Amino acid sequence: MARELIVSIDAMGGDAGPGIVITALLRVSQRHPEVRFILVGDETVLNELLSTHAKLRERVTVRHASERVSMEDKPGNVMRRGQNTSMWKTIECVKNKEAEVAVSAGNTGALMAVSMFQLRTIENISRPAIASIWPTLRGQSVVLDVGANVGATAEQLVEFAIMGEAFAHAILGLEKPTVGLLNVGTEELKGNDGVREAANILRNSNLPLAFHGFVEGNDIAEGTVDVVVTDGFTGNIALKTAEGTAKLVGQFLKRSLNRSLMGRIGAVIASGALMALRRRLDPRAANGGIFLGLGGVVVKSHGGTDAMGFAAALDMAITMARADINSRISADRAQLNLTMQAAAS
Repeated sequence: MARELIVSIDAMGGDAGPGIVITALLRVSQRHPEVRFILVGDETVLNELLSTHAKLRERVTVRHASERVSMEDKPGNVMRRGQNTSMWKTIECVKNKEAEVAVSAGNTGALMAVSMFQLRTIENISRPAIASIWPTLRGQSVVLDVGANVGATAEQLVEFAIMGEAFAHAILGLEKPTVGLLNVGTEELKGNDGVREAANILRNSNLPLAFHGFVEGNDIAEGTVDVVVTDGFTGNIALKTAEGTAKLVGQFLKRSLNRSLMGRIGAVIASGALMALRRRLDPRAANGGIFLGLGGVVVKSHGGTDAMGFAAALDMAITMARADINSRISADRAQLNLTMQAAAS
């Protein structure tokens, strides 16, 4: 039987509020009967929502927070006044070892700032990164960074590769993941100095990964590598472009099928295949940006998600907590340090 663990949840984050959090908890609690939850937010609202769910209430501890972080709040303002917010107290539960993982659908910038301040980073990791699971023609790939860092040095890109490799090992079950650096071309001379230097370090490292080299934007969807590494500026644009393209294709397909009687008949005949396609492209199924490199596990749910999407983020958080991913990141980073010191001497 799986061991018991505790998840802290920012119940006031996101656009939809605590209602979808309770609905998501009802789903997740059935799949994970050994997990308990700390629900942080307005205790009056939360207790009322839980009052009709007696079994769930037995596994939930409500912790009051008088304020919430809005999507418009700037990280600096949250840091100055944030100790009474549900987001701050959610992360504080992980800091104080009351919970093993935190989940929030709140403001990404504020969540990263609060998490960095309270949890710090893993030893020898300079900056955390946000990782996202990406559907591909081969299955799934990990892409990072998708928004934590506007830019990245060569050494930080190497750290992202280490974190991505550890994540792919723990979550996707890959013994030696293939890793590629996102670039404007696959030739060795392409890209800026930082990307080329990172490639040189990874090529000569003794890490438990298979360095593929450079990959281009189309390689992400094709699943050319298991882990795609880039800076947060480029990664976030790629992520939002992919999400927008998926919606565009869905709308084009819907309009085409509704344009004529034959199209509607064809849609009925192909309904099974269309439903499978819809499930494959549904961003809710892989909802949850994972903050890697912190001294605790934090999962960021999409702010506009529904109960199904938030439940997927909770599932990811529980899997992350069980994987002990930080131990692997620490060990691999230490191994790289030894390799680089040996090379320098």
